[in-house]
Amino acid sequence: MELPLILEPEQLAASLGADNVLIVDLCKPQSAAQVPGAVRLEYSSIIASRAPVGGLLPEAGQLASALSALGLRQEHHVVAYDDEGGGKAGRLLWTLDMLGHGRASMLNGGIHAWANEGHPLAQQAAAPSPSRYDARIIGQEAADKDYILERIGDPDVVFLDTRTPEEYHGVNVRAERGGHIPGAVNFNWVNAIDQARNLRLKPAEELRHLLEAAGAAPDKEVIAYCQTHHRSSHTYVVLKSLGYPRIKGYPGAWSEWGNLADTPVEV
Repeated sequence: MELPLILEPEQLAASLGADNVLIVDLCKPQSAAQVPGAVRLEYSSIIASRAPVGGLLPEAGQLASALSALGLRQEHHVVAYDDEGGGKAGRLLWTLDMLGHGRASMLNGGIHAWANEGHPLAQQAAAPSPSRYDARIIGQEAADKDYILERIGDPDVVFLDTRTPEEYHGVNVRAERGGHIPGAVNFNWVNAIDQARNLRLKPAEELRHLLEAAGAAPDKEVIAYCQTHHRSSHTYVVLKSLGYPRIKGYPGAWSEWGNLADTPVEV
């Protein structure tokens, strides 16, 4: 079954019960309702931390354990959703790209669009049938500190800071140092979300205009980051949906960069 990267609720409704579709719920634990058939994934199981750095890509073994517990198989098309506009779902999709598992979609608007538009709800998550998923980190969608340092000043590379303007300008400091990577442009990740349409993405043409106006041209390599590559994972999916050919995320992100003593910073 071929499903688009950005999946509308009615498209998912038509795919409920399909053998090769695995629906993954990343909502807060207290969430009272799910998409029927969805299995529950704790966000913490697909990230790693080494204080003060958070949002790192875990070792393959941790990912294999988490994804096997979901019952993920190589032939599955994953549909991910959350209750926050897509940040956690985006991180799962980026992680799957890093594992070479490109068959995945984000439910546009997440549980808000699904529930508010009259689709059926289950009162508890489905019980998964555990698998033996062989997770191997083979993707090229991650940039690390050294990769970024080598490209500061490169006119072919855009560092896309998806935090708030206050974080970007060093007013809201969430590490030892505030500010941004030199040359980075700011695109607050929530600017991609249409609050009036159940947290869906804004229309593609509007997103292209907003991103290009911010400085993220589609002919550049775009490296997205935030505090822990949570918000920027959502922007990664947005860029991918728009056909940007060269995109990466920076796991660890400002929680790493801003806590190092020797990385250059602008405010």
